[in-house]
Amino acid sequence: MELTDWTWAAPWWWTLVIINIINLIICLAIFVKSAKANDILSKKYLRNMRILGLSYCLIALYRSIFVSRYLTQLAWFDTILNSSLLIRCFAIIAELSFAALISNSLLRLNNDIPGIINKTDNSILSFLKLKTPYLFFIFLFIAQFFATSGLITKIRLLFAIEETLWGLAFLLITPLVIIQLKRVSSIKDEILKKQFRLAKAFSVVMFIFCVGYGMYSLGYHLPYEYWPAAIAQWQMETPDPAFNIGSEAIYEALTIVNVSRDLSEWGGIGFIIWHTGYFSICVWMVLLFMSGPRKLEVLEV
Repeated sequence: MELTDWTWAAPWWWTLVIINIINLIICLAIFVKSAKANDILSKKYLRNMRILGLSYCLIALYRSIFVSRYLTQLAWFDTILNSSLLIRCFAIIAELSFAALISNSLLRLNNDIPGIINKTDNSILSFLKLKTPYLFFIFLFIAQFFATSGLITKIRLLFAIEETLWGLAFLLITPLVIIQLKRVSSIKDEILKKQFRLAKAFSVVMFIFCVGYGMYSLGYHLPYEYWPAAIAQWQMETPDPAFNIGSEAIYEALTIVNVSRDLSEWGGIGFIIWHTGYFSICVWMVLLFMSGPRKLEVLEV
């Protein structure tokens, strides 16, 4: 039986929208609370973190309402607000905010957690600790160009490169995440434990995400989904979907909305799982990150 109407779409869509409305309310509460840090350094850090978090949560709500799919330009509603290119532009802001939240947190914890940075570290260890947060952000910044170009041109290879950059980015920071988690978990003093509770929560979440996402991306997502499809399209005499590299490509990416609520067209249950996770679990991670993983002051404990 084909599910082509609201029999499946309405409950799922409304659930995701309501979740993101609640997430935004929580985000606004964190935004207000995080402005009350006591020292100047934390105020600057938290100001940046809460702005990044608010940006992500606002766009997550927008994208949960206007569901889209880049390559086929599927849309939930027949409106320019559901334009794939418009949503990709919003996604650039959200994904770079996500990257910056993680990079900022890692760099802050490098300074806050005792024993992370040592002058005796060899060049490889020093690189893993000091440089990978920057490379993580750079990789995800570069990935935005491939994703946007893939949407416009319909070349799957560009999306495969984008997803590869995401996988490599998280692989790069995994050693640092492990180092920080191991160090913060070794703290025995009860007062310090309380002061590092946000830092430990961040490290635990990042460890689970890095390992889980890394296994999924490098073990399945890339070798079995993205790269085979990209190579197959490139080898087709008549590519499907057809490459779009003409003068009208950007205009068509902006204006064409292929409205559908047929589950099979969206990618079946796999799409539901991915889309639901992306706009729930990732948002919850952002809510934690925007709280500012750091060593809390005594007055904040």
